[in-house]
Amino acid sequence: MPRILLIDDDEHLAAPLTTYFARFGCTLDSAKRPSEGIAKLRAGHYDAAILDVMLPEMDGFELCREIRKESDIPIVMLTARGEVMDRVVGLELGADDYVPKPFEPRELVARVQTILRRQRSTPAAAAANAQLRVFDGLSIDLDRRQVTRRGERVELTGTEFDLLALLAGEPGKVFSRDDILNRLRGHEAELFTRAVDIVVSRLRKKLEPLDCIKTLRNAGYALAVAPGEPAS
Repeated sequence: MPRILLIDDDEHLAAPLTTYFARFGCTLDSAKRPSEGIAKLRAGHYDAAILDVMLPEMDGFELCREIRKESDIPIVMLTARGEVMDRVVGLELGADDYVPKPFEPRELVARVQTILRRQRSTPAAAAANAQLRVFDGLSIDLDRRQVTRRGERVELTGTEFDLLALLAGEPGKVFSRDDILNRLRGHEAELFTRAVDIVVSRLRKKLEPLDCIKTLRNAGYALAVAPGEPAS
């Protein structure tokens, strides 16, 4: 049963969400303060975290940054302000998705379920025979969801890994932003094309000095490296 951690100081939100998530086979734990949430994440195994933007001690953006220093756990941000910039900042800091308040509980469950499904199965894995994709200086293990750059482990978020796996499934193929949004995030989430650019930017920084993700103006993105022999 998936375990989800909600970090939100709204005492009227945790109880009904806990009941609702249980209906869909998920255990929802809650924390009212960021310090409590970080302690719980360190002490127990969670499959995803849900963070409110407006929190005591530190806001949700700072909390997301702190969590990303230690973990690549999928993160969904909650924001009552509904501003695009909030969503952009959250994605730039490593969040995997966002849900504007007020929201229907079923929508939040659907977003979390989508992320958890992506964690278990990547789009590229379904199309590729080899579970290990090897490129010049870059190795992508689809089964273990691990990436190494010149022998060094690269820590990626779930969304970053899924994007890289998608591009690696068909090296050289140009994927438009709409293609990427539809392939990686389905039709359950409220999407905007700027999200793809943000994730690509984060991924490029983590893969440096390798320059393997190419931008084709007005077209999209492609993995522009020659694949090596799949490792056995």
